[in-house]
Amino acid sequence: MYLRFAAAVAALGAAAAAVVVAVLLLRSVPGPAASTAASTAPAAPAPGTGGGGNRSGRGTVEGGRIATPDFPGFPSPPPGAVVLAQEAGTRALALAVEPGLARVSILRLSGEGQSGLDVSLRFGQREPVSADPCGPGCYQVRPKGLPPSLVTVRIGRTPYRFDLPKLPAPGATAIVARAADTWNSLRTLVWRERLASSPSDVLVTEYRAVAPHSLSYTIEGASAAVIIGGTRWDRPSPTGRWASSPQNPPLRQPQPFWHGVTAAHILGTARVGSHAVWRVSFFDPSTPSWFEASIDKKTYRTLTLDMIAAAHFMHHVYGPFDAPIELHPPATT
Repeated sequence: MYLRFAAAVAALGAAAAAVVVAVLLLRSVPGPAASTAASTAPAAPAPGTGGGGNRSGRGTVEGGRIATPDFPGFPSPPPGAVVLAQEAGTRALALAVEPGLARVSILRLSGEGQSGLDVSLRFGQREPVSADPCGPGCYQVRPKGLPPSLVTVRIGRTPYRFDLPKLPAPGATAIVARAADTWNSLRTLVWRERLASSPSDVLVTEYRAVAPHSLSYTIEGASAAVIIGGTRWDRPSPTGRWASSPQNPPLRQPQPFWHGVTAAHILGTARVGSHAVWRVSFFDPSTPSWFEASIDKKTYRTLTLDMIAAAHFMHHVYGPFDAPIELHPPATT
């Protein structure tokens, strides 16, 4: 179960005109580690989906859709598709591809699927194909055969490039599950976050987590917090006074930012520094959100993570792992 709380409110831009609320998604779970079973969710279409014509997300959708029980009608991808996502201005833009089907999902800043857009797809160097509506924020086409590695999604006149792996792509559910178990077994973790809701509204934050219930964060030029067990201390600015308040329930840290895992595939291999990694992507129907991660092939540690959700465009870089870190209450006088 996700505990959503406001991590910070920061004034950004000229004359402090823009305000961004950074939302940190944290789950409170008992015990030193979450089970592997809790990190996966069935990749099954919602009841009443999986065939028929192009209708809303609540009814039938050609190709089916991954069930999002808490968000009926969400323009989720088809089960088993390779999923990719990126920020598109203030919109969240996602592409799901499987043999014979390509689906585009577009979310407004408010989280609703955005309908009525002129959406087209270009597969490699082929002529662009107009996408048909398949529900709020849902657009799709049925290309012939396997799409090439380059797919360009155009919203109006603005193009967005997606680089696909060679299809069919290998599954990555087991890799992501082991990465979640590795994450839950960490004693300490440090990571740096870039979080945006638009091209101009961006926060950069450093987090430090100490198992089992301690977390601190500092937002560049803005607020900070220290959370230890059932108490938290916050200050509104780098020179502000610390104020204490209850933290209920206590946080469980460190732990992954995803809960459910569907449509997990290996996008390819790469290197992050000196580490050989799998690049994987998947869809989390509980948020709902799209993820792409770099997972170390030897240690199964997550080295980088990107999350795309409504008004939530997140990039994480992780490390050091299990460093000798302690968190203490700040001086409040």
